[in-house]
Amino acid sequence: MGQAFGKRFNVNGFSTLGFDINPERCKEFGEDQTTSSVIELSKLCKTLVLCLFDSHQIRDALLGSQGLLTIKQDQTLNIICTSTCEPDEIAEIAMECSTHPVQFLEMPISGTSKQVADGDGLGLMGGDQELIEGLTPILDAMCTKRMYVGEIGSASKAKLAINLVLGLHRAALAEGLVFGSRIGLDPNTLLDLLINSAAASSVMKVKGPMMVRREFDNPQSRVDQSLKDFGLIRKLAEDKKQPLPLATQYIELLESCLDQGEGKQDNAIILEAIRRRGETS
Repeated sequence: MGQAFGKRFNVNGFSTLGFDINPERCKEFGEDQTTSSVIELSKLCKTLVLCLFDSHQIRDALLGSQGLLTIKQDQTLNIICTSTCEPDEIAEIAMECSTHPVQFLEMPISGTSKQVADGDGLGLMGGDQELIEGLTPILDAMCTKRMYVGEIGSASKAKLAINLVLGLHRAALAEGLVFGSRIGLDPNTLLDLLINSAAASSVMKVKGPMMVRREFDNPQSRVDQSLKDFGLIRKLAEDKKQPLPLATQYIELLESCLDQGEGKQDNAIILEAIRRRGETS
């Protein structure tokens, strides 16, 4: 996702600097466009976009022993957090950041990294609306489609609700394609039929071709990321005593992919989890 936003900024005339603890990621971003630490990044940039795995990494990057807020800031930093996080945790992090010269905007993204790079992601915004207005040129570069949800934490709640429906759409598509192939339908023809039918969803255009080709090595969104998000969904549902029977099945399928060593593959590989069940029954 960080690479995708880098492309969006470059296309829209912004100069960028980046940092990642993985040297390979820095090399991909461009060695002349990366710094040696997140602290150095905060000294050179007024606005930082965080694209990290979860709230633990967000906290560590900001408030950990080597976090950027461990040093005195010479300027007010704008922080745009695009990670999908546990809502209460991201609200707590934002509150702790408020004791520093920091303005914090929560903006998780609905869409794959490819959709973001193509300018087709949806930004879900939580936080101060005056800050959002001040950051409009940067936010426009990141994603032209944005919706304001409410206070910090609200956007993460919305993202998790969206991901719940999205994941189930993905599983339904995979199951339909496996079913169709088992009864003798050509997968390419079936996918085309589905896209033009009453069952159509945006998932089909994004994940359908990957499922039909059974190619999952260039992930737009990974199995382990989906499993992380559904873990948050399950925790929130348990707190509210809300059963999620379909999501529970989806989590089991993702976990079976993880058991097969497919955690870094695109989450469209859930098709293989469904296919394997038919082969072992």
